[in-house]
Parts: sequence; C-alpha cells; structure tokens
Amino acid sequence: METPMKPICIIPARGGSKGLPRKNVLPLCGRPLLAWNVMAAVEAYGGDSVFVTTDDTEIAKVAITYGARVIMRPAQLAEDNSSSEDALIHALQEICEQNGSLPEKFLFLQCTSPLTAAQDIRAIMETMEGSQADSAFSATPSHRFLWRPDDNGNAAGVNHDSRIRLRRQDCDPEYSENGAIYAMRTEGFLKNKHRFFGKTVVHEMPEERSWEVDSPTDFAVAEILLGNRISMEKFQLLPSKIEAVIFDFDGVMTDNRVTTDQHGNESVACDRSDGMGISKLRESGIRLLVLSTEENPVVAARCSKLKIECIHGQSDKAARLRQWLKEEQINPENTVYLGNDINDTGCLDIVGCPVVVADAYSEAKQHALIVLEMPGGKGAVRELCDLILNGSR
Repeated sequence: METPMKPICIIPARGGSKGLPRKNVLPLCGRPLLAWNVMAAVEAYGGDSVFVTTDDTEIAKVAITYGARVIMRPAQLAEDNSSSEDALIHALQEICEQNGSLPEKFLFLQCTSPLTAAQDIRAIMETMEGSQADSAFSATPSHRFLWRPDDNGNAAGVNHDSRIRLRRQDCDPEYSENGAIYAMRTEGFLKNKHRFFGKTVVHEMPEERSWEVDSPTDFAVAEILLGNRISMEKFQLLPSKIEAVIFDFDGVMTDNRVTTDQHGNESVACDRSDGMGISKLRESGIRLLVLSTEENPVVAARCSKLKIECIHGQSDKAARLRQWLKEEQINPENTVYLGNDINDTGCLDIVGCPVVVADAYSEAKQHALIVLEMPGGKGAVRELCDLILNGSR
C-alpha cells in the first residue's frame, strides 16, 4: 500500500510592507521574523516539506538559511493588492512541476505570527482530519462584546443583546481568527481558489501563541512574548537541582580577543554585567568554578575579583572536571557547564546541562543542550545567571 505524501507548509513572505517596512527580515529575539515560522514548520514536518514563496532575494536567503525551500514569486503576485490565495496557487503549481505531484493536504502559514509552534501546525491538521473537514483555521476563544453604530448613530450590540448582560460562562462560544495557520485539502483549494471551502472547522490555538505582527507596537509585544517563551523553554532544560556552574574563560567570560602591549603583557575584555549575575548566583549557594586551559595570570586575576574558584592551565579539562566534581562530591547531573570551543566538548558531555554561548563554534554547539542568545564576553554569563535565578523564583 502506497504511503500518502505528508502535508506541505507554504509560507508567503513578500518584500513590500507598509505598516512595518521589511518586517519579514527584521530581527526578532535574535532571528529574522520569518525564521520563527520556518523553524516551527521544519520541526513539524521536515525541511523538504516547507516552502517560502517570495519576490525578495534577502527573504529567500533567510528561508534557505533556516531550512526551507524557496519559490520565487512573480512581481505581479507580490503587490499590495495581491491575495494570499494567488500566491498559494502559484506555489502549488511550481511544487507540482518540481515534484510531479502534490500532497492531498497542505498548510498555509503566516510569518506575521512568529509565536506559532510546531505542535500548533501538527495539531490543526489533526483537527481537520479528525473532523473529516475540507479546511480549518486557527483561532482563539473570544468573550468580547462587539458593538457598532446603527442607522441613528446609536451603539448597537453585534453579538449580544445590549439589554441582557450575560456572564462570560453563559455566552455561547465564539472564536477570533488569529491569522496564524490554515489547513486545506489541496484539490478543494485549487478548485475553489479560497482558503475556506466545503466543511470548515475551527482549530483552537492558545492565546499566548496567537499574537500577530503588523505594526511596530505588535513587533515590540511579540518580542516580549517570544523572549519569555524562549527563557521558559531553556529554564525547563536546566537540572531541577543545580549544585554547581562551571565556566570556561576565553570566549565565555571574554569576547575571545586579546590585546598585547610592547612588553608582551596581555589583556582581555569582559562584561561588567557578568559580575552582578555571578554575585547573585554565588549568594544562592551554588558552587562556581572557572576551568580554563589558559595559564595567563589574567584568568586568576579576574576570578579573584569575581570571588570564583579558578583552575587554569589545564590541558585535559574533562579529566580535571571529573576530579573536581568527585572531590567536591557534586553530582555531574546537577552541574551546568558553559563553554564555547572544541576543547569544551569533553566537559559539555560530562554534565547534566551543557550550555554554550551564542557565538560558540559549531562543534561545541553540537554538544550543547542550551544555546544562549548572547555571545561570549558580551552578556552570555549574565544571561545564564539570570536564567537560573529568575526561573527559580
């Protein structure tokens, strides 16, 4: 029996935008707005099933960078008055030409909803299939009382009788379309040329993931909501009990650069904000250690100022970390290690929670459970301290 093709995800993202110029590539929590939708779709169905249709080369590069395939859209389908349906039809035609066939179902995602998660994408398809529907859309429950002026200019209730004020729990359920995801049967869509056709059902999506970005204010709110979600997801990866936090030095407490004067004396650049985070972490009772291969006295000097135990000049950091944990009777599973380079991979593999800075080398990132948003020497240490402390309140 032939296995049916899995659904594909199509994400329209044109270059023009009036309310918020170039919004699809604006950085949101460290990544372009478009990237969040692409990553969620890739997680849900795999990169071979995710297509971004665009008229813009910069957007195309972002899409490819984050794992999507690109369909270049004609300019006449990317104007202010162009419909999403026209872009979807063109994309489906191109996909059919490339692959020789189309899946029975597909999803239309809007990158202006960056809080959409992979679970939402899979769930709406399950809702449509479980209801044996032809199309579905994501929405959030609404309990708002709507009004509009009547012919005489008086306020008239739209979804309620203004003479009877019902409690929320007594109102019939209503839903507000959130513009994030639409699921459709491909044949029906191509026939009707509209996203709502046949039997259409509502897929309820959590309000906290339903924010839509169309203005600078929307963007600012989305950054707060997404930032909170990212922090919570990372906090959940930390050990439930943290006994120790171990730091590499170069590239973690510094930006990996070194300056040398005419006498051969070296100096490094550190972030002052790290000091407060480390101080609070130390006050919480968590053991702190800097473990470095460097023999430079600047390492010991910085650790002395921060009042952190320091072990430096270690050629085999992993062996020394095992020894220290054993001597201090600290469970490796309750230990966090923050590194950035290849020589940190052994240590990252020992502890329960391996963490790397944002600009860590790719080899180190492959061994990490958490990748921070900030680079080494520019707030990464403070970010980790805040993540541990704020999440434990």
